[in-house]
Amino acid sequence: MVKILFLCTGNSCRSQMAEGWARTLKSDCMEPYSAGIEKHGLNPYAVKVMKEAGVDISAQHSKLLSELDGIDFDYVVTVCGNAHESCPVFSGKTTVVHVGFDDPPRLAANCQTEDEKLDCYRRVRDEIKAFVETLPEALKQL
Repeated sequence: MVKILFLCTGNSCRSQMAEGWARTLKSDCMEPYSAGIEKHGLNPYAVKVMKEAGVDISAQHSKLLSELDGIDFDYVVTVCGNAHESCPVFSGKTTVVHVGFDDPPRLAANCQTEDEKLDCYRRVRDEIKAFVETLPEALKQL
């Protein structure tokens, strides 16, 4: 079973979506986790758009990387530039790869309506799903 950590800045949106997709689509071959460099709380828009897609992440919670001490990850996937730049060093067997996704709150910041905001989250949700569907095989090529 491949242990994979999705790491982002606040563990509120992108990494949570990735963990949710991995639990739903790849639980037969992956043990997914998510964490952040900081802890910003679970983003309600992320929860909403994932639920629309049939994935319930409402029981997940925002956590710091330090809360996962002792877990030997095979892969750490940084899903934002800040996490990639701030990523700590992991043990020798852990492979760190960067696969960046746009920040939904930043994309939605200038939207006028709720639907426009949700569309920003939906786009990133779908991009993350497409990436997770390629796992774990794609990680060997990165």
